[in-house]
Amino acid sequence: MEQREKQIIRVSFIGIITNVFLAGFKFSVGFLASSVAIMVDALNNASDVLSSVITIVGTKLAGRPADKTHPYGHGRYEYLTAAVISAVILYAGITALIESVKKIIEPVEPEYTSATLAIVVAGVITKIILGRYVKHEGEKLSSDALKDSGQDALMDSAVSSSTLIGAVLFLTLGVNLEAWLGAFISTVIIKAGIDMFRETTSKILGERAESELTKSIKETICETEGVYGAYDLILSNYGPDTLMGSVHIEVPDTWTADKIDTASREIMERVAEKHRIFLTAVGVYSRNTTDNEAAKIRSDVMRAAMSQDYVLQVHGFHCDMTEKVIRFDIVVDFAAPDTEEVHRKVADEVKNICPDYTVTVQIDSDFSD
Repeated sequence: MEQREKQIIRVSFIGIITNVFLAGFKFSVGFLASSVAIMVDALNNASDVLSSVITIVGTKLAGRPADKTHPYGHGRYEYLTAAVISAVILYAGITALIESVKKIIEPVEPEYTSATLAIVVAGVITKIILGRYVKHEGEKLSSDALKDSGQDALMDSAVSSSTLIGAVLFLTLGVNLEAWLGAFISTVIIKAGIDMFRETTSKILGERAESELTKSIKETICETEGVYGAYDLILSNYGPDTLMGSVHIEVPDTWTADKIDTASREIMERVAEKHRIFLTAVGVYSRNTTDNEAAKIRSDVMRAAMSQDYVLQVHGFHCDMTEKVIRFDIVVDFAAPDTEEVHRKVADEVKNICPDYTVTVQIDSDFSD
């Protein structure tokens, strides 16, 4: 974790140094050439410097060890950092748009030179190299802040390219699109800021875990001898590479507490080793294994429940033949317009099949695949 923090900070410092030089050159060139598009581009580079500084601060905060107040660590600071960076980008875009609109209303003719064009070309090439590098490192280090900064740099290269096109059009055809290009660039920046903010906010709120990951974890759990299935897997994200979760396993109703404890510990260790995920709890469903009549009832009940609209899964079935009690869980699709109505229909259908039994149906949310 410490090595990851150092790498993120190193990449951020490279971004700071590069963008400071680019912003300085572009502000100078834009001012001398009276080019609002180049000055807007320079402002964007300046905002990138601030983004890199925020990334460093966020990484330092996220690297703080867990404490009594925050027992799951401080990893989510990285998501807050990414949100702040998106807000900075959004602010830069809005500010640039306002300046561009002013220039549209009161146009100023630019004064391009060969040196101006050379600096813009150099800026495009530099931004492409920087963007690809930062984004690659962000993906390798699972850093949303770096990935956002890298994507922003790649977008900047496209923005600078449009500025270059505007300069060429002015020099060859005498067409002044400076202010309009500035407005276009600003709009692109604003959209990028909104997209980044939406993506980061989604992670802070808590996203559904990737299907491939959850299925793989359940397969790992079911490798434990005697475990029939894994259900209700819930994963909570406390920062990059910091996932914690809980799960229910279905085991024979003949297992002792000692056997369940041994299997649960084995599952926790295996999941932690293979997936680097800490399971904080392993709940248990018991399956009837000694009564053929219970097995038949299970089959009939599951078929009836699964025939209902919006029921995605039935699990945790157990039939107490002595007390005449049937209990099971159903996973209901989030698309269901009325979850309670689905629950009622399932319970009624099972009651019709087994009128002599008390039927208990628990609703589970569709947390994972």
